[in-house]
Amino acid sequence: MKYKILTWGCQMNIHDSETIAGILQNMGYSPADTLKEADVIILNTCCVRENAERKVYGRIAQLKQFKLRNPNLILAVSGCMVQQPHVVEYISEKLPYVDILFGIKNVHKLPELIENARQAEFPVVEVMESSEIKENLPIERMDNSRAWVTITYGCNNFCSYCIVPYVRGREKSRLPEDIISEVEALAKEGFIEINLLGQNVNSYGKDLEKPVAFHELLRRVNDVEGIKRIRFLTSHPKDLSDELILTMKECEKVCEHIHLPVQAGSNRILSKMNRKYTREHYINLIKKLREAIPNIAISTDIIVGFPGETEEDFLDTLNLVKEVEFDLAYTFMYSKRKGTPAAEMPDQIDDDVKKDRLNRLMQVQDAITAKKNMELKGTVQEVLVEGISRGKIKKLSGRTRTNKVVNFDGGRDLIGKLVNVEITEPHTWSLLGRII
Repeated sequence: MKYKILTWGCQMNIHDSETIAGILQNMGYSPADTLKEADVIILNTCCVRENAERKVYGRIAQLKQFKLRNPNLILAVSGCMVQQPHVVEYISEKLPYVDILFGIKNVHKLPELIENARQAEFPVVEVMESSEIKENLPIERMDNSRAWVTITYGCNNFCSYCIVPYVRGREKSRLPEDIISEVEALAKEGFIEINLLGQNVNSYGKDLEKPVAFHELLRRVNDVEGIKRIRFLTSHPKDLSDELILTMKECEKVCEHIHLPVQAGSNRILSKMNRKYTREHYINLIKKLREAIPNIAISTDIIVGFPGETEEDFLDTLNLVKEVEFDLAYTFMYSKRKGTPAAEMPDQIDDDVKKDRLNRLMQVQDAITAKKNMELKGTVQEVLVEGISRGKIKKLSGRTRTNKVVNFDGGRDLIGKLVNVEITEPHTWSLLGRII
């Protein structure tokens, strides 16, 4: 019996798919190379933006042909989309060939759900709310050198545009001893880079019976023998502490990179977004980070076309980008999400205006990214070799400590190892180099 998992969305979703794969392999399934040979197909979905949902519905429609050819095929949909009642109702009524709909907190019940689906004549639905964290679930890691480790589930921030708190629930921190135990086990298995995950890692531990601050957890992870690199995401600017900045500076394994979503450069729009910080506060954080860690790389998320955004508001965002000079920015047009306050706001922006602003923003940021990459020419960077690069030119590919992608020639035996690479040819989205 074989399985195939299709994943959309953030790193949290990718890690959820690792858990789904681990449970399936524990049941005796093996991964399928193609959809055609799969006995179980699971779509792990995202609903943060409308485009992601459209892609999922399109793929479900495509999979109907596999179900017609093989009636014994189990087709399941999981992830954030399923946490929305209207989605469950729509799929159950309009796409009845889907066998299972299960929520992100019900992954541990997958063996039971598959067994029930084989006997049922209608979709099996399991979307239960639970604050309990299930520890020690099997995980099939997608990488042999880098590992995702979840430290918090859910979110308490309720940004006015964001559906995440409604689908992933309230914030819940794992116990520090469980996290450290997982990291220690990963180190023994040979993993050298740990990525700590949470919707907002900065608020880790505040809900525990014995509160533990994120910077304290970070120091404990830094002490685990065998681990060479530590990354984390995502950080919310409203509670990025001075203690965390100092910890990043002092802990040699913590990489010189932070993803710090600003979302907008206008205080008026930030207030409407319910982001709980100002433009000035954000810029001051950037100054603190660069004073403590001069070579730090900073990436961000930016939304254009939020309801009521004027040209003046957009220019505030554009000017902030020019002032901060991010290494990389993930830029998006505002996407209306049913059930969020922003979806009901007046003055929704026309798509043409959104597209124009997005293009103008990308032109400014692309030039900054290219300039920053050009400054690396001739430098030697420590690179963790992740695998073979995508695209036509088959080279090794890896990342610097500052999260820059580097492609270079070398043997497959280097995959999973740290190597020194001289940057010879910088490009906007990646760097070319040679091993020295």
